[in-house]
Amino acid sequence: MSLKKINTVLAAAFILFILWFGTEFILSPETTAPGYGLPSRPSGDGGGFLVVKGIRDVVLALVLGILLVTGHRRALGWALLVEALAAYGDMANVLAHHGSVATALGVHCLTATLMVVNGLLIMRETRGVTAAPATPAPQPA
Repeated sequence: MSLKKINTVLAAAFILFILWFGTEFILSPETTAPGYGLPSRPSGDGGGFLVVKGIRDVVLALVLGILLVTGHRRALGWALLVEALAAYGDMANVLAHHGSVATALGVHCLTATLMVVNGLLIMRETRGVTAAPATPAPQPA
């Protein structure tokens, strides 16, 4: 299997995973929250923050999906690298609030690191792609 196919499958898996996880946070935050890794879920009006996390994840997945479907592979690589910061941030959040170390490392850190690897592989795959010439081509008179 070619590097491009492997990268595409990995990126599609990330997109589906992030989209599914985000949708779960939007539709049933009370049942999804324990999987995030924090020791307790927000009480009172704090549950809305779980929906915000879900919306963030859905938007991140849609950005990756659009770049994948439209064939903007170099931009997809960059987006994976940048969006991995959200998963590293989730890891830091869980650790800072005395949550599950296993979830912080096994879910958030692993996801972020795999996104970085996928992003770097896509950047490697597209390294020979050159930008458009700086000077426009002459136009017929």
